[in-house]
Amino acid sequence: MATVKLTVHAGPHNRINCPVSAVVETAESATTATLSAGDSKIPCQVTPVSGGLQVNFIIDNLEAGQTAEYELAIGKDSEDRGHGVEVTQGENEVSVSIGGQHFTTYCYGAELARPLLYPVIGPYGDPVTRRLATPADGREMDHHHHRSIWIAHGEVNGADNWSEGESHGRILHRDFESLESGPVLGRIVSNSDWVGMDGWTGPPGRNREILDQRAEWVVYNTPSSVRIMDLHLTLTARNMDVLFGDTKEGGLASIRVEETMEVKRDLGGKIENGIGGIDEDETWGKRAPWCHYSGPVNGNITGVAIMDHPDSFRHPTHWHVRNYGLMTANPFGHSYFYGDESRRGHHTLSQGESLVGIYRYYFHKGDATDGNIRERYHDFAHPPKVDQD
Repeated sequence: MATVKLTVHAGPHNRINCPVSAVVETAESATTATLSAGDSKIPCQVTPVSGGLQVNFIIDNLEAGQTAEYELAIGKDSEDRGHGVEVTQGENEVSVSIGGQHFTTYCYGAELARPLLYPVIGPYGDPVTRRLATPADGREMDHHHHRSIWIAHGEVNGADNWSEGESHGRILHRDFESLESGPVLGRIVSNSDWVGMDGWTGPPGRNREILDQRAEWVVYNTPSSVRIMDLHLTLTARNMDVLFGDTKEGGLASIRVEETMEVKRDLGGKIENGIGGIDEDETWGKRAPWCHYSGPVNGNITGVAIMDHPDSFRHPTHWHVRNYGLMTANPFGHSYFYGDESRRGHHTLSQGESLVGIYRYYFHKGDATDGNIRERYHDFAHPPKVDQD
């Protein structure tokens, strides 16, 4: 049984509830490992990859400039067989719980225009995204196609895959590449087809498929005061060239917050972004590495940031964010955001090419200052470095 010493360097940032990942070279037969710091066992999750094992764990607290040392025992089975994050498949849904508490559910099926995550339970135990619009609501809801957390865009080879109006496009769930539970993280990897309504007849296989979507959702085992969920999105032009049109109606990473959080309700809601903008007038259409929404939910101020990774398409992205509760990463709607028809944001994927967006949803107590979002962004964009001996 081999033992590898791992040294984690915080770098210039304090690291709190910070996911860490590193690839350790091992023999091809190695599939298990345990992690320790001195006499303490550290929850660790490993995945065999080309050339070794990908090791995942979470740093509770490491101050800027400091290092932490760990020992990785390769080939040893963990004594802790419990799962910090449980991913459970049901009928047209996959439920995710953290430490036995429900966090969110990935929902799909023919009755939905596109897959979504709903509900999303925040740090105080309350849902933090707006309830879904249904005929049973008994009242009109604005923008009923804003469904909790979702992926969409309003002009894809002419198909409107944002709204749910007449002849809208759809994103049809095809299969799951992976459903993974574990002590450190849970993972949902889904494959879907973007189709236009001209030729949509029901299940996949008989549709005009415009795009192939691979969405990897990773949820981390953090304390209940913080919830971290990453989205690694790959869109591939499988059968034809695909034009993403210049429109504000879209978001590769989208959220509609709970109604009481909305800025327009004047109950304490607030929008902030990574360049210092406040509320819609200073954040809508602006480029920034992150955008943040906060407001009261059952009397408790709750915040959520969407962070845009430096490796994402057209980082830093523009933000379609509104005082009425919408926040989306939209890298395409330039003519709208700049108010200038000569500044076009459309993009064509040639057949076989892919577009990648990498985003983090960060849920926490308080506003962006309370959550120290400027610092937490670096956990995502510039994570700690890991040396191994």
